[in-house]
Amino acid sequence: MTTSDVLIPVRKCRRLPLRFAWPRLIRMYTCDSADRLPLRQLGDDLAGLGVRARRVGSPESATVRILRDKKIPGPEAYQLTVGRDAIEIRSLTAAGAYYAVQTLRDLMALHGRRLPGVRIQDAPDLRRRGIYHDCSRGKVPKVKTVKQLIERIAHWKVNELQLYMENTFRYHSHPAIGVGYSPFTAEDILAIQAHARKHHVRLVGSLASFGHMEKILSLPQYSPLAEGLDFRRDEKGDLCPTDPGSIALLADLYGEFLPLLEAEDFNACCDETRQIGQGRSRKRAERIGVGRLYLEFILKIRRLCRKHGKRMNMWGDIILAHPELIGDIPKDIVMLNWDYSPNGSRIDRTDEFAAAGLPLVCCPGTNGWQSHGTRMRQSTENVAKFARIARRYAAEGLLNTDWGDYGHRNTLGVSLHSLAHGAAHAWNGAAVDEKRFTKTFCRLAFGDRTGKLAAALRVLGAYPRGDLYHALIEPFDPDRPMPGYRAMANPNLDLGRIRRRLAATHKLHFPRLAGQDEFEALALDEFDLARRMDLLACRRVLAGRDLRAGRSVRGSTLRRLARDMDELAADFARLWRARNKPSRLRDNLKAMRAAARESEDLAR
Repeated sequence: MTTSDVLIPVRKCRRLPLRFAWPRLIRMYTCDSADRLPLRQLGDDLAGLGVRARRVGSPESATVRILRDKKIPGPEAYQLTVGRDAIEIRSLTAAGAYYAVQTLRDLMALHGRRLPGVRIQDAPDLRRRGIYHDCSRGKVPKVKTVKQLIERIAHWKVNELQLYMENTFRYHSHPAIGVGYSPFTAEDILAIQAHARKHHVRLVGSLASFGHMEKILSLPQYSPLAEGLDFRRDEKGDLCPTDPGSIALLADLYGEFLPLLEAEDFNACCDETRQIGQGRSRKRAERIGVGRLYLEFILKIRRLCRKHGKRMNMWGDIILAHPELIGDIPKDIVMLNWDYSPNGSRIDRTDEFAAAGLPLVCCPGTNGWQSHGTRMRQSTENVAKFARIARRYAAEGLLNTDWGDYGHRNTLGVSLHSLAHGAAHAWNGAAVDEKRFTKTFCRLAFGDRTGKLAAALRVLGAYPRGDLYHALIEPFDPDRPMPGYRAMANPNLDLGRIRRRLAATHKLHFPRLAGQDEFEALALDEFDLARRMDLLACRRVLAGRDLRAGRSVRGSTLRRLARDMDELAADFARLWRARNKPSRLRDNLKAMRAAARESEDLAR
């Protein structure tokens, strides 16, 4: 066994000249009741091997024993020894013991009832190992889904979850916010936080607080707070920084939301403020500059955070656009430097935050948004590079982001590979085996020992652009309104690549695997849904280009496109409802049905 045999690589692994065989009945001991949850997880896995487990009150008679050891270097570190007759875990804290059990569970998944003798000494690279999940562009996950996700990411040794919210929290003081968007309630947040705590995951709040406020500002009672004088939904979404009502609104929202959260950190976002200084705050911007105007409002938000005992985190893109401000950022604000391409310019500017002595988190992305099957290569290279940068500049952590732009038709299932990959790099990035990672992921997360699922996921994630995501619902008629950009009208669209994608997707097959939990079974269905969405999008691009060029398309072809879209919409709705609240499902179904009806009309 090597350090990278398990999905989340361990730091040191010494092979012992022996093997351990699970007996039919094992005894488990812990000195701390906090370890009962991971031991219960272990017991459930053992039951699948036909092994019964019970707890005992003495370590001497235990087959698996967890002990606290002050010599273990770090709160999340552990030592795991698989001996001939017993397995011993030593940790300083319950978190370290939890992570040791997760490693042991993966060893069982790889080796079954006979484990190799090993002594593992393990600890993480980064203190904050996070996942950022979009809950505002369409999908608001059910509490059950978030709890299931927490259990998976905690197994991958992730210790932080942020749920991005624009208008998807129900405020008693502002009841109009979130109507029609299936918002989380305070009870939802508390239930998620309690479950996360059990699995050593911090729930860190994240609210849009400057830019990306369009869903709130589109409401009549809040539109006067918008920066743009000609405010229109989804086009101008910045709060006006010179309007006292803007910070008063945030004070109300923070006053309800922040007291629910135990974590000290809070992400106030403040990214992509595209209109600042162009509308109502223009005169102030002309006097002091756009950057200084931005900083003024940031400092007001920081005071709100401090009022609630929170350490402000914020995205770093606007500050990097005004680098003269970096030295004026208070040293208690954590800069979240994000970039989702391995060649992105902001990745290489991480040193500017580090040189200023600012706390820092590096933020790559799953590249699942505006995609059906993710852009796997871009994601893996982005994560790997940003993780190296995080280690180089002693960043606090790595936060892997998973967005849902333009309706959030991308599914949670197709992002799981990248979420696990980011977790591996946050824990022990130098030891990640990039060539074997996907196969190991499919084996440990889905039980696939054949390699067929890994091969299928690589094909699904091989299309590097967002064309097919948009083309799925793009009208053939160029004059009809369309959310997002128009792929069919793009003169640079490579039709040869589309045809190759069509052929590859047509041949693509996802193996049906037995014994899956509900969460993974849904992911397998989501993989196949992504395949079908790509396949239909390719066919629609080719038909659309013919129609726009004045070439005839058979009525039977158009009717088949309509039937396939209707069938796809039904399955899309089923899988959406399985994981998510109703929220904006109707927006996507409306677009799909419109595309189907257009095909039918053209076929007549």
